[in-house]
Amino acid sequence: MSIVIIQGPHAHGLASGELQRNLQPLALAAGRTLEWFRCHELRDFVACVRSAKRRASEFMLLDPGELGLQAMAHPEAGLGDALDEVDTPYVEVHEDASTELGIQPGQHHAPVATVIINGDIGCSYRIGLGIALRQLDDEGIAVRAA
Repeated sequence: MSIVIIQGPHAHGLASGELQRNLQPLALAAGRTLEWFRCHELRDFVACVRSAKRRASEFMLLDPGELGLQAMAHPEAGLGDALDEVDTPYVEVHEDASTELGIQPGQHHAPVATVIINGDIGCSYRIGLGIALRQLDDEGIAVRAA
């Protein structure tokens, strides 16, 4: 079972390889795998969100990076619609509040949580992954109890 991480570009050149090395053991210890996708353009980010349905992903971590402002300025790009189509729970992770997608409950499929640790994207990812793993573990307990 997998958690998809979809990451947009960062102005300061985020070291996603290091993030992967830090997060993968946490996911594996919980019996999950991570699928990581880097997107440099908004249309690619939207397409990756839509493709989560084909992968039967259990959860997503979304890090729009510099694309967050574009997504808010261009709702016609379809990110909100893509999130509605997939209906996969997700956590937004950010390094800076200015990149938050701002999707409100009732407007579109809203995030389970939004994690913003100013200046520390690695911490945002660890917290976001922890939330995802906890949610998935809680769902597993509910399924086993039924």
